[in-house]
Amino acid sequence: MIVGAGPRGTGLLERIAANAPELYAGTGLDIHLVDPHPPGAGRIWRAAQSPLLWMNSHAEDVTMFTDETVRMAGPVRKGPTLHEWAGLDSGTFADRQIQGRYLRHVYDRAVADLPDGVTVHYHPRRALRLSGPREGRQQVWLEGRPRPLLADLVVLALGHLDAELDPEQAALAAYADTHGLVHLPPDFTADSDLSALRPGEPVLVRGFGLAFVDLMVLLTEGRGGRHDGDTYVPSGQEPVLYVGSRRGVPYHSKIGYDWTGERPPLPRFLGPGEIDGLLARPDGFDFRRDVWPLVVKELGFAHYHRLFTVHPERTAVAWRDFEEKYAAAEGDAEVRALVAAAVPDPADRLDLARLDHPLDGIRYGSHEEFQDGLRGYVEADLDRRHDPAYSADLAVFLGLLSVYGQLVRLGDIGSWWHGFFSYLASGPPGPRLRQLLALSRAGVLRFVGAGMTVTAEDGVFRASADTVPGFSVAARALVEARLPEPTVGRARDALLRELHVGEAAETPDGLLRVDPADGRILDGGGRPHPRRFALGPFTNGRTPGAFTRPGTGGPAFRQNDATARAALAFLADLAGGTAAGEG
Repeated sequence: MIVGAGPRGTGLLERIAANAPELYAGTGLDIHLVDPHPPGAGRIWRAAQSPLLWMNSHAEDVTMFTDETVRMAGPVRKGPTLHEWAGLDSGTFADRQIQGRYLRHVYDRAVADLPDGVTVHYHPRRALRLSGPREGRQQVWLEGRPRPLLADLVVLALGHLDAELDPEQAALAAYADTHGLVHLPPDFTADSDLSALRPGEPVLVRGFGLAFVDLMVLLTEGRGGRHDGDTYVPSGQEPVLYVGSRRGVPYHSKIGYDWTGERPPLPRFLGPGEIDGLLARPDGFDFRRDVWPLVVKELGFAHYHRLFTVHPERTAVAWRDFEEKYAAAEGDAEVRALVAAAVPDPADRLDLARLDHPLDGIRYGSHEEFQDGLRGYVEADLDRRHDPAYSADLAVFLGLLSVYGQLVRLGDIGSWWHGFFSYLASGPPGPRLRQLLALSRAGVLRFVGAGMTVTAEDGVFRASADTVPGFSVAARALVEARLPEPTVGRARDALLRELHVGEAAETPDGLLRVDPADGRILDGGGRPHPRRFALGPFTNGRTPGAFTRPGTGGPAFRQNDATARAALAFLADLAGGTAAGEG
């Protein structure tokens, strides 16, 4: 049984279809697929949402199919990218409804590719509870069904989850109830009820990532406003959005040019050998002390390989000499000295700390001065991200994908890395940031700054930030513009809550602990459950997404393949069939 029929469940089904001819020789197999939302699209990509909402990747960079770069035991089954399937221009940012149809195509193809005797049964219901002995059949209780479904094996592919409020959010929500205010908690923006956000009134928005971009669109174009070139023409129905965050800036724009020439030879400083070494440490490892220096070295290598080999006129030494010294350099100070001597222009040097916190130490004398300053920052980011003269930025993006694929093996490394990756590599389309600039010039959007804090006092919410000392703004509405944290302990999903209080183990960050080899759920003693698996962002094996850019290895594809093979081998043994190869 697969609980969750969105992209992750669909990807698993595709891998079952690819591996079944080799691994399953039983007389028949019934696959029960459980999800209240449509198979393929699932909740996030369903058709029933605004057509104004886009994907944040070019259509050519979205695939649900494996290729030779995926390190897996199963066979490659190639298929079309989104732009090939939909006939879109490769650089289009498709709306989510189109992506939902593409995912339905992948699902239908996976079902059609299953061998004879393998049947899929779709149940449009919620799974409420999972029970059953370790060595026996599992019972899955569904909403509105008096008896459980019986399954020899269960895979949880639940995707993004709703969550109970954390203590701070709960206190703000209680204050809102008492004082007649509006508090919208973290949520998938398309599911939020935005009707309480009144035209012309200030709204505090905490979060400057992709959830904010969706909110921005729904409260402007979604209320009848329109963009005329670089000018926004209001409808009069928009609230005034005061947005800030820890960084105080939006996620970096998607890169707006194609890769040409040689790719950096990755991995170089953070590959399987380094991960093996970290996992073998008897006293464990610390992310900042032991892992982050390897990440920095890897991303720096990708950046400088591109700069030296494609833009040698902006360097002072030959690549071969620089590479040798870079490989031997130890510590930040030694690397910085090497780079300063070899790369004359500071704009060509990779500074991850400044990229992560661009407003650190910067103060503005007034709120209006900061509006001008941040617009200039966004414009500069857009210019750079659409200029192939700075193609080392795209090399860093490829480096980030390579690093993520390696770090998945380490399990729970904390939430910081995932946020940093999204901020640099998974930001909004350039056109969205140009719309943001137009909204700012129109006065519909106002920037609060970095280190944004929100207090509840005097019957209102009040926001301030480090960037503009002395400035604050009061509002009767606060929106937490981000997805809920994927913690098992606060998940509203009844099935996961029951696992949380049962034998299943969780990480210090509250993620469901699974075996990185195949996704089996682990108990408190580290024992893998023989019949229960889990894949997705609520586990310590979380990946950047269920679909990915072609030719980049796709760690989710690798996980899907490993889980499919383990499940098929288990079921083949159970059925008395013959399992060939490794499960």
